[in-house]
Amino acid sequence: MTSALAALQGEIVECRRCPRLVAWRESVAREKRAAYRDWDYWGRPVPAFGDPAARVVLYGLAPAAHGANRTGRMFTGDRSGDFLYAALHRAGLANRPTAESRDDGLELRDCWITASVRCAPPANKPLPDERAACEAWMRRELPLLTAARVVICLGAIAWESALRMRALIGGDPVPRPRPRFGHGAELPGAPWTLLGSFHPSQQNTFTGKLTPAMLDAVLSRALEIAR
Repeated sequence: MTSALAALQGEIVECRRCPRLVAWRESVAREKRAAYRDWDYWGRPVPAFGDPAARVVLYGLAPAAHGANRTGRMFTGDRSGDFLYAALHRAGLANRPTAESRDDGLELRDCWITASVRCAPPANKPLPDERAACEAWMRRELPLLTAARVVICLGAIAWESALRMRALIGGDPVPRPRPRFGHGAELPGAPWTLLGSFHPSQQNTFTGKLTPAMLDAVLSRALEIAR
């Protein structure tokens, strides 16, 4: 990781800007889930992860309480991550199809994973002011990903956040009418194209709203744009 990106992630993990999120993430880390009672929960903001020279960026919502809030790495230790990393491995963007812990040997190639909110929120629903506070970090992080060509937005909140970020960092303004999120939605522009994908949450993957083939298609399109 480049020194600037590494330094920024170091700042992020010390953040305490949002009292509700701080209280929640730390209470979850203390109380734990019975299945993970032997774990030393991370219980802090979760840093972004991946290849700093990535052309493909995955933009998620927020850490899961007993997933990334436990393991300290994006999409690691939960069913959403199981689904996502299997797809990244099929696409050649990850060296292995599973993610259990920060020291499991997983590496990303040409891919960077970040999120609009870095702390686990109650009921997986960050408040608008919490999203706004965390986007200050994104305004600093995204310009450091100088090779990025495409941002895959995992869900509607990520799509809206990335639309704003693209304009705020000096890229194309938000179009009018405002582009709507949808799986497979595509919005070309500078400095990167936006692609929409349903989030790999259990409510989407268990119901068939998002299938492996659907996510594979989005990743394939992202690689086509990037290369």
